[in-house]
Amino acid sequence: YVVLILFAAVDLIPFIWMLLSSFKPQSELFVFPPKILPQVWMPENYVNAWNAGGLDFGRMFINTFIIVIPVTVFGILSASLAAFAFARITFKGREFMFTLFLSSMMVPICVTLIPRFILFGKLGWVDTFYPLIVPGLFGTAFGVFLLRQFFMTIPAALEEAAIIDGASRLRIWAFIFMPLSTAIIATLTVFIFQYNYNDLINPLIYINSKTKFTIQLGLASFRGMYKTRYDLLMAASVFTTVPILILYMSAQKYFVQGIVTTGLK
Repeated sequence: YVVLILFAAVDLIPFIWMLLSSFKPQSELFVFPPKILPQVWMPENYVNAWNAGGLDFGRMFINTFIIVIPVTVFGILSASLAAFAFARITFKGREFMFTLFLSSMMVPICVTLIPRFILFGKLGWVDTFYPLIVPGLFGTAFGVFLLRQFFMTIPAALEEAAIIDGASRLRIWAFIFMPLSTAIIATLTVFIFQYNYNDLINPLIYINSKTKFTIQLGLASFRGMYKTRYDLLMAASVFTTVPILILYMSAQKYFVQGIVTTGLK
């Protein structure tokens, strides 16, 4: 427990420092020696950060959820269907196809960045949400791998009994495998939601209009060429972290269970 507490403290100290810094004026952030508690408390940093420089974090939260929610929901559905096929349906070349599928995880994002931009540009999708939503609707190799490993641990007797009763493959997936996979689905939900919620590079490339900014573009706007408003940046970082914390705390039990049990026979 002592070791775990030390590791937890290492993780919590930056977050606590960010929280306290969000109440400090800009002049106190770089004093030496550093002061933990603010000398002058500035709760108005949160109000100023919400609409700083013409930004509208209310609109940016909506834009972010317009992207994140469909990507998370349909990404899990697509990945679970593919994982079910790789785990339970025997067909020629299955293992080779799965290995080829996993190899796509080794391709860096920077390799496909320009071809994807050219493709979406020709489709007229630049400065829209489509390049940020559509690719994620079909799942990821990581999600398929995670779900496949879990599906392989479900007893075959359940599937065989359902087949004897006349259930189709789709019905077996929907009424047996998905209800038994709550833990791993919660785990994958946290991963997908967090990845897309924190994504900066793709919105930075495809979004030009300020009315379509996501949260991460809003945070990046506090960094100017000549000056960075760290006081407002810390305040904005605090309230933009809240959805991730709520999601993780809600799914914490299933998240830990899914990580522990995935791949165990």
